Amino acid sequence: MDMLIFLLAIPLIGAVLTLLMGNERAKYAKFVALVFSAATLVIAVALLFMQDDYATMGMNEVWIKTDFFQFNFKLAIDGLSILMVFLTALLVFVVGLFSYEENDRPNYYHTLLLLMELGLMGVYLSADYFLFYIMWEVTLIPMYFMISWYGGPRRHYSAIKFFIYTHVASLVMLLGIFIMVFTAGGNFDFAAVTDYMSTNTDKWFQTAVFGLLFFGFIVKMPIVPFHTWLPDAHVEAPTGGSVLLAGVMLKMGSYGIIRICLENFKIGAVEWQWVMIILGIISMIYGAYACIGQTDLKKMVAYSSISHMGMVLLGIGCLSEIGIEFAVFQMFAHGLITAILFMVCGLAGHNIGTREIPLLGGLATKMPKWAFFMMFGFMASLGLPGLVGFVAEFGILYAFWEFIANTPQMWMLVFGMLSMMLTAGYYLWAMQRTLFGDLTTKIDFEHGVHGGPVHDISKYEFAAMAIMIVLIAFFGIMPDYATRFIEGYVSMFAGVF
Repeated sequence: MDMLIFLLAIPLIGAVLTLLMGNERAKYAKFVALVFSAATLVIAVALLFMQDDYATMGMNEVWIKTDFFQFNFKLAIDGLSILMVFLTALLVFVVGLFSYEENDRPNYYHTLLLLMELGLMGVYLSADYFLFYIMWEVTLIPMYFMISWYGGPRRHYSAIKFFIYTHVASLVMLLGIFIMVFTAGGNFDFAAVTDYMSTNTDKWFQTAVFGLLFFGFIVKMPIVPFHTWLPDAHVEAPTGGSVLLAGVMLKMGSYGIIRICLENFKIGAVEWQWVMIILGIISMIYGAYACIGQTDLKKMVAYSSISHMGMVLLGIGCLSEIGIEFAVFQMFAHGLITAILFMVCGLAGHNIGTREIPLLGGLATKMPKWAFFMMFGFMASLGLPGLVGFVAEFGILYAFWEFIANTPQMWMLVFGMLSMMLTAGYYLWAMQRTLFGDLTTKIDFEHGVHGGPVHDISKYEFAAMAIMIVLIAFFGIMPDYATRFIEGYVSMFAGVF
C-alpha cells in the first residue's frame, strides 16, 4: 500500500479512537492522540528522505465516473507539498505535546486536532479537485468547534465569523473549479485539467477564472481587505487552535494560488500580477502597522501573520522561479515561527492571567524560560540573521528587487524595507514592555489566575517549544535542507511568465 494513504488513515483512526475515550478513559486520550500524531510525523519525516521517489509515489482510484464527470481518489506529493505535509505533521504533534495537560474534555480536544490533521493532509496531498475541495471543507469543521468549545469569551462570534468568511470564499473557489474542470471535459484529475489548460489561450477565460480562484485563496491567507476574521479567530481560539490556524491553515490559500492558479492559468497570472504585488505590499504594511497599535500580545501576533502572508503573496506575484521558491520557503518558515509565538502568547494568558502588554513588565526575572522563548520567537519573526525568517524574507525581497530593477517602479522596494522596520519596531517594543524594566505590580504572583503562584513553563511546554527553536535555527543556518525540495518544483516555471 502506498505510504501517502497512511498520512490520512492514521489521523482518522486516531481521531475515532480518541473520540471514544470518554468518561474515566478521557485522561488517556491525550496519550493515544500523541502516539498517532507521532506515527504520522515519522512517515512525513521518512518522505523527506525519499525525494527521488516522488514521481512514482501516489495512488489513483476512480470514485465516480459518468458521461459528464469523473471523480478520483488521487494522492500525490512533490516539492511544493512535501514541506507543508511535514509542517502539518510536526505542528499537530507539537501541539499535542504542548497541550498534554489539557483537562477540559481532553478526548474532544485531541480528536479535533487529529481531524484537522486529516483535512490538512488531504488538501496538500490531493491530486483531484473533488477530493481537494472535500478536504478543504473538512478543515473548517474541527477548527470551528475548536474555537467555539475551547475559546475565549467571544468564542461563538469568532467561530461563526471564521466559518462564514472562509466558507463563502470557498464557494467562490468552487465555482472557479467547476468552470475550469467542466471546460476541460469533466475529469477532476489535476493532471488532466492542467493538460487542457495548457492549450487554452483565451485571455478573457484565463483572467476570469483565475480571479474566482484567487479570491477564494486570498480570503484564506488572509490578505487585506479580507483579513478581519483572522484577529478575532486567533484572540478567541485556544493555543493549539491558533498554532494550527496560523501555522498551516493559512498556507492553504497560498498553496492553492501556486498549485492551481499558477499551474493552470499562465496568461491569467500575468494579467493579475500587479494585483498580487499591490495586495501583498498593502498587507505587509497594514499588518505591520496594525501590530504597533495592539495591546494584546496574541492580537499583535495575529496581525503579524497578515503582514508575513502579504510577503508570501509578493513573492508569488513576482512570477519568477526565485520569487515562488522563497514564497514557499516563507510559508514553511512562518509556520515554524508562528507556532512558538502563539505558544508564548497562550502561556501568558494561561499562566499569568493576562496578555495585555500595559499590565506586564519585568517578567524576565520571574519567568526566565518563558522570556527566553519569547525573545527567540520575536527575533526569528523580525528576521534576525541566522534564523529561518531572515532567509525567507531576504529571498522574497531579492526576487522583488530583481523584478522591478531598472524600471520606473524601482522605488517600490522601499515598502519592503518599511515592512521590516515596522516589524522590528513592534516586536522590540512589546519585548521591552513585557520582559524588562521593573516587575509589574498589577499582577498577583502569589495567588495567580488559578489560585496558586504564577509559575514558569511546564516540562511538556518546554519540550514542545524547544523542538521549534531547534528547527528554526537549523533551517536558518542550513536552508538548503528545505529549499532543495522546492527548487525541483519551481523549475517548471522557468521562462513561462
